[in-house]
Amino acid sequence: MPEPPPSSGLAAGPLWSGFLDHARAEIVAGVMALDPEARRRTLVPSGWTPLELLSHCLHMEQRWFVWGFLGEHVDDPWGDWTADEPWGDDTAGDTGEARWQVDEGVNAEDLVERLEAIAVRTRSVLHDHQVSEVASSEGRFTESHPTLEWICMHVLAEYARHAGHLDIVVELSP
Repeated sequence: MPEPPPSSGLAAGPLWSGFLDHARAEIVAGVMALDPEARRRTLVPSGWTPLELLSHCLHMEQRWFVWGFLGEHVDDPWGDWTADEPWGDDTAGDTGEARWQVDEGVNAEDLVERLEAIAVRTRSVLHDHQVSEVASSEGRFTESHPTLEWICMHVLAEYARHAGHLDIVVELSP
């Protein structure tokens, strides 16, 4: 995705927080609308489950804002995948391709609580930083350093894409 043109330099807080909160809430509502068994059932050829999608969203947001933008250490940043780095050489699974995963003992309520903790952290980042600031070189980004605005757009686009995926699964659920 190309870098967006520079913006006004205002704090990112209210505008991006609102967009991200809305998209995040759509994901949570879709997963929680399903019964616990349906949350672990796949209805799509790629094999993901709604619970795996929820786990992916919380890991994804943390990878971009905490590990990526702030450059802070994140335990198991790829914990939503069967590989340590899904697009690297370390792949797992019977097919040799990485895929989403959720441990058997994890439930939707646990994941929603974790996602809300990440959301609080993201809101803090957006409140305390300008959209034109670039990501730290201490974490995920060692070569390119996207702006906070680019990260917000990327995360919002990912949430929107996954909300659409989830809408279809909810519609297909018995």
